[in-house]
Amino acid sequence: MRCVIIDDEPLAVELIKGFVSKIESLELIHTFNNAIDAISIINQTAVDLIFLDIEMPHFSGIDFLNAIDKKPLVIFTTAYENYAVEGFNLGAVDYLVKPIPFNRFLKSVARAQQLHNPIPATVLNSNAISAPELEQDFMFVKADYENIKLNYCDILYIEGLKDYVKIYTTDQKYTLTLISLIKLEQNLSSKGFARIHRSYIINIKHVKSVQKNKVLIDDKRIPISESYKTAFFEKINI
Repeated sequence: MRCVIIDDEPLAVELIKGFVSKIESLELIHTFNNAIDAISIINQTAVDLIFLDIEMPHFSGIDFLNAIDKKPLVIFTTAYENYAVEGFNLGAVDYLVKPIPFNRFLKSVARAQQLHNPIPATVLNSNAISAPELEQDFMFVKADYENIKLNYCDILYIEGLKDYVKIYTTDQKYTLTLISLIKLEQNLSSKGFARIHRSYIINIKHVKSVQKNKVLIDDKRIPISESYKTAFFEKINI
């Protein structure tokens, strides 16, 4: 893939150049220390992949991406985590937070290569091997441009955030994914989960205590709304 680097930090440019030089499938054709100079080159030259900083003077990486006519694959490279959702909404392959370790960089490039040269469905089908159906005690959710496996037993609760949901797990982490609570409720209602609020689905297995209007899960007190209380109490026989 023909790639360019756009970053106003010389050290960051040198680091990414070094990473690119280690990957045979990448060809670095240009580097830029500001996004404005890069616009005409990107519009006139065949570029497959851009390593793009976000916080740059006068013209940000977000501004640049909205300004170019051709839209190559983009991997954001930034010191700021707070642009992640916006970056993925713009169709970024990945979002790397500085300092970037090489193994994480390599994983991002692998994603870009798969998008650049996808494996044909006929090849996938020809390699398929039939296997006995497993009892499904897990689900896959799409996050950061990959499908993450979550075991039902590891999910504590799920919080709705407008278009996204946060899925909190027993390892003290959460997964942010673009899916509706309604769809999750339909999928999980028979798996020991219950909707107790317009913004919350809980795993009954992890409930420590139930109060009149709250449940306690992992030191988090989650509200029970009146519209879901009766069905929830019936489900747990209270």
